[in-house]
This record gives sequence, structure tokens and C-alpha cells, in this order.
Amino acid sequence: MECVNDTVVREFVFLGFSSLAELQLLLFAVFLSLYLFTLSTNAVIVSTIVLDRALHTPMYFFLSVLSCSETCYTFVIVPKMLVDLLARKKSISFLGCAIQMFTFLFLGCSHSFLLAAMGYDRYVAICHPLRYTVLMGHRVCVGLVAAACVCGFTVAQVITSLVFRLPFRSSNQLHHFFCDISPVLQLASHHPHSTQITIFLLCALVLVIPLLLILVSYIHIISAILQFPSTLGRYKAFSTCASHLIVVIVHYGCASFIYLRPKSSYSSSQDALISVSYTILTPLFNPVIYSLRNKDFKSALHRVIGRTVTLRQH
Repeated sequence: MECVNDTVVREFVFLGFSSLAELQLLLFAVFLSLYLFTLSTNAVIVSTIVLDRALHTPMYFFLSVLSCSETCYTFVIVPKMLVDLLARKKSISFLGCAIQMFTFLFLGCSHSFLLAAMGYDRYVAICHPLRYTVLMGHRVCVGLVAAACVCGFTVAQVITSLVFRLPFRSSNQLHHFFCDISPVLQLASHHPHSTQITIFLLCALVLVIPLLLILVSYIHIISAILQFPSTLGRYKAFSTCASHLIVVIVHYGCASFIYLRPKSSYSSSQDALISVSYTILTPLFNPVIYSLRNKDFKSALHRVIGRTVTLRQH
């Protein structure tokens, strides 16, 4: 259903996978498998961190928050996308679209600031190891997570308000599989230049400020690591930072391409492909990169499984 003339748009129709109609059952099976695997790996990570005291450290506290955040992040988008792959009418209400955009932006922006907090944690651990427990106490860690959430909430609220205050009286066909900023803005009957500039600046701040903080942290980290006397010590220090760096590159690379490129280069099909990577694939690979390749985590997982088996036998 397409709304024309002065009719106010009351719902949006997703056309993200409309060109792949014959592959939608296959896409459903693939995305469902990836989604279930993501949920299960994140559940294992959080449960292991909670149950094993050896992992009650700031680094694993942040990792557990990251896993919970990514579980919620996928829950906002993927279930609706899976339903739409099987449904004839792939629609969402105007209010539902606004809620989806706000929640997605809140979690995504919080994610950016959380990665900066994790970078600071690595900086303190490597550059100030003797003061690590003091500088990264429980209150500090909780405060950093709370600050990331507050920043994410504020930015998401402002951007969502700016987008959905615009008039929508033309097409309701959204060339995407969820309510992202650019596809929704394309449908607005009129969007002032000031609104576009404000949204762009907010997106830039959310991406640039945390990234600069991470870069400053890693400049100090690399400088400190190069002064380590042993090769083994340097290798261990680099390996603890490698996972964080990979996640940072993937997250900021995809997000910068989507939200910071010129409007003239907008492509709905290209955006949909990139969006699949950071809404489905990134939350899948992050737990694997960050935890399942970590020796301390694998040892803790074996201990938790061992205790669980022992308790069941008794």
C-alpha cells in the first residue's frame, strides 16, 4: 500500500529483500541459524563470566555488558526481519518504526562509547598495572557503562525526534529491512538542511569522539608495550588488545560508511548489504573474537561445565 497526495503515512513497507523473492526461504534459514548461534554464544559468555570468579575483572565485566548489548541489538532487528521474510506484507507501524529506530540507535551509540571504555581499561591494565585495581574499581566500571548508556540514550532520542517530526505524505515503501536513519529520511516529504546537518554532526560525534579516545589509548599502549623487556611479555600484551582492535575496526568501519558518507553516494542495496554485516554478522563474530579464542575464558568455561556436571551427578 502506497500513500500519496496529502495522506499521512501510518505504516512503512519494507522492501529490503524484495529483489531476492526466490531466496527468502533460504535467507530465513541462514539468518535464523546465525541468530540462534549468536544468542547461544552470548548466553554462554555471560553465564561463564557470572559463574566463574576468576573472570570477575573489569575486562570481563565490560565483555559481559557488550554481549548483553549485542543480544538486545540483534533482538531489535532480526526477529522482525525473520517474520518479514515469511510474510506477504512486510510492514511496520509508524510508531513501531520510531521505537525500532530509537532502540537501535540507543544500543548502537552506547556500543561505540562502551568500546572506548574498553580501550581505556586496556590502557590502564598495560600502562598502569600496579594501580589497575584502584583506577578500575567496580564503581568506575559501572560509571563508565552508565555514562555510555546516557550518551547513547540522549543521541538516540534527539535523532529519532528529528526524523519523525518530519512530514511523511508521499511513499511508504522503505528500501531496507529495518528503520534506519537514511532510508526513513528518503521518504520524508520535506527535510530541512538544518535537520540533516544536525543528524550528521551527532552521528559524527558518536563515532569520532570514542574513536579518538581509543586511538589515544592505543598510542600509549603501543609505546608501553615496546618498552617491555621480554618478547613473550610483548606478545601477551598485544594479544589481549588484538581482539578489541578487530572489533573496533569492524564496528567503526561499517558505521562510518553508513552514517558519514555524502548523501549523493547513498545506495539502498549497498546499505542493506552493509547493514546485514553489522546487525547479524558482527554480533556473531564479536563473541568468538573476544572470548572463545581467549585461554582464560576457555579455562573458566571448562571449570563451569565441570562444576555443572558434578552437581548433576550428585
